[in-house]
Amino acid sequence: MTNEAYWDATLPVEERVRDLLGRMTLREKIGQMLQLDARTNLDDTVLNKTAGSILHTSPDDLPRANELVQATRLRIPLLVGDDLIHGYSFYPGATIFPEQLGMAVSWDAAKIERAAKITAREAVTTGVQWTFSPVLDAARDTRWGRVGETFGEDPYLIGELASAMVRGYQGGSLTGEATLGKKNILATAKHFAGYSETQGGRDASEADLSRRKLTSWLLPPFERVAKEGIGTFMLGYESIEGVPITLNKWLLNDVLRDKWGYTGTLITDWANVSRLVWEQRVLPNPVLAAVAAVRAGNDLIMTSPEFYDAAYEAVERGLLTEDELDAPVSRILALKFRLGLFEDPRLPDAAAAKKVIGNAAHSAANLDLTRESVALLRNDGTLPLPHKAHKVALIGPLIDDAQTQLGDWAGNSGQVSWMPDGHPRSTITTVQDGFERLMPHDWTLTTAEGARIVDLVPDPAGEFYPDGQPRPYVGQSAPVDDALIREAVAKAQAADVAVVVVGDVIQLIGEGCSTATLELLGGQNALLDAVIATDTPTVVVLMSSKPQILPDSVLHDAAALLWAPSPGMKGGQAIAEIIMGMVSPSGRLPISFPRHAGQLPVYYNQIRGQHGDRYADLTQDPAFAFGEGLSYTTFSYGDVRFENVTREVESVEDVDTSVWTMGSADAQDESDAPAVMIPAYGHDDTVRVSIDVTNTGSLKGVEVVQAYIGDLVTSVSWTNRELKAFQRVELAAGETRTVTFEIPVSACSIVDAEANRVVENGEFEVLLGHSSRRRDLKRAVFAVTD
Repeated sequence: MTNEAYWDATLPVEERVRDLLGRMTLREKIGQMLQLDARTNLDDTVLNKTAGSILHTSPDDLPRANELVQATRLRIPLLVGDDLIHGYSFYPGATIFPEQLGMAVSWDAAKIERAAKITAREAVTTGVQWTFSPVLDAARDTRWGRVGETFGEDPYLIGELASAMVRGYQGGSLTGEATLGKKNILATAKHFAGYSETQGGRDASEADLSRRKLTSWLLPPFERVAKEGIGTFMLGYESIEGVPITLNKWLLNDVLRDKWGYTGTLITDWANVSRLVWEQRVLPNPVLAAVAAVRAGNDLIMTSPEFYDAAYEAVERGLLTEDELDAPVSRILALKFRLGLFEDPRLPDAAAAKKVIGNAAHSAANLDLTRESVALLRNDGTLPLPHKAHKVALIGPLIDDAQTQLGDWAGNSGQVSWMPDGHPRSTITTVQDGFERLMPHDWTLTTAEGARIVDLVPDPAGEFYPDGQPRPYVGQSAPVDDALIREAVAKAQAADVAVVVVGDVIQLIGEGCSTATLELLGGQNALLDAVIATDTPTVVVLMSSKPQILPDSVLHDAAALLWAPSPGMKGGQAIAEIIMGMVSPSGRLPISFPRHAGQLPVYYNQIRGQHGDRYADLTQDPAFAFGEGLSYTTFSYGDVRFENVTREVESVEDVDTSVWTMGSADAQDESDAPAVMIPAYGHDDTVRVSIDVTNTGSLKGVEVVQAYIGDLVTSVSWTNRELKAFQRVELAAGETRTVTFEIPVSACSIVDAEANRVVENGEFEVLLGHSSRRRDLKRAVFAVTD
């Protein structure tokens, strides 16, 4: 049966699709649009429904799935997808990197690309061809449970790191006749779009978004990877202006397909079509939901099994034509042809898996990235620990919690059943492991739990969700345990230094686990207060999936503070190495830390224009701002220089209009300022700027030099500054290096009132330096003219 044209790999993809589509029955077309959970009835999924794709397939079931395909009439291969979010989450012993937010702390696109490449190499040996990664949502309300899955708050940084991850997974663009390499997997841009902006941080609720806000901040990373050839897009769960994303024709068709020219495949998120009926209640039955989902532009329907019969009934009743299915089915088939699945279904290779998965080289690369994925936020000079610190008290509920260290989407985080104990303990290095293995032989280590975080109680809403999925137990804040605190205090008092590891646990993070508070739960705050009060120098390690509110004792009195967001398998080793001075920290914040949940949102690039700059009862200033992070050395910056000035225009000297306040006595009149000449650029030009950076300390270190642009006067409200470029620069003690950025004028854009992205003539400031805080930036002004 291999004489049919669609089996001929020498033919163009379009011709193969046309031939196969013409041979398919209505039922087979509908089946191709299904992605079903392989943990249910696999025989029914493949043989009866001829599903086009499966997910959550256990390693043992993948060979069986292909055997079933061979028994179908057309033998159309399955597209096997899974949540390989920061490593092959659900394969025992696979390399688990820090979660995306942890990766983003590195600001290192090259190492993130390598991590994605390693994940792809491991996955292909198991028969998985497709990852539902990366996440391109911007994290702004940090109560949202999925903050740890994001690259943080800034659209430029998100775009840079997501693009690197896609290159690592796919190896390149996947459009037209392009094919996927044998060692690569299909990537997914998710969650399209605005999923992270839901009200109150509540997962999957209404997102109060205008088209202008989407265009300004939330769509740019998606547009970038769409034009760079990512293979698939996954939709979010939320509604915008009352319209569920699954039915949002403006986003799916007008923007993604028409404006951006995207020709890849769209997939709904889990049960999105079913939710139209039982959760969002915008349609009365599955038949009408199927009609609406097809007409909105969806291709693959994830885990809404009733779509199979509902779509068939819709065609039988004349509510939908069979021809309307041809476009989505064609895109699905084209994807399978470009992946080469008809020639090679990419079956599991046990020998290759044994050789590749979790091997020494991958482990070393993981450690390399993890060392950069830790941010030092406070240090009074205690770190790195001096050689005289012979007695270390290691305290806290997370010092040896191996599975929590991995974060969400990692084995026993609740999504699959075949890894109840998570990844093998031997593959994970906890903080306690790290100290025990790396401490000098004459040091002593004592440990204490100090506090519990949560107690697990049954969900009062019932054991199962409406779609039959089991509800996880609810994590209820544990009471303060005075006995645990007394033990911890005693060990801290007897030590030269105390290292206290606190944070969150899996019941407090991830999908469906948004939190009303950002406080450390259980007895953790009481523990921190008590240990810091001993006057033993206290190093606090926050191992959490997102920024959390820290007590005053930490912000003002702790000797040092490190943040390691869900740092993965090598997290404990990296943290111990940094504390002991074997590695100098280089992480920088991809997201701001609030002082209080009432400040939310606290992202750096908020729209300017308000009365004052504080609350009546609290500053608006974050505890730690986007871009911040310390090293074991210090850096100084010279002045900003323009390197490619060909013409100048008259301007006003050093008038920073971006910080004027309406009605303020400090506002300046431009007419009173002396005229100067500043560089001028046209709309097609590139601004080339340089700055000298010097390591002024006694140790080698890495500085992340950041470049921001601010449009000083805009026709519509806009932010003061936006990140436009960055470079990681390693400098020896005393070394000075010139760092140069090339920023296209086209990148100095705003979004106007009609949601069009434009560059306006006028004056701009370029800000180069250490973080998003203005005090950390050196400034120069240029103009854009016609």
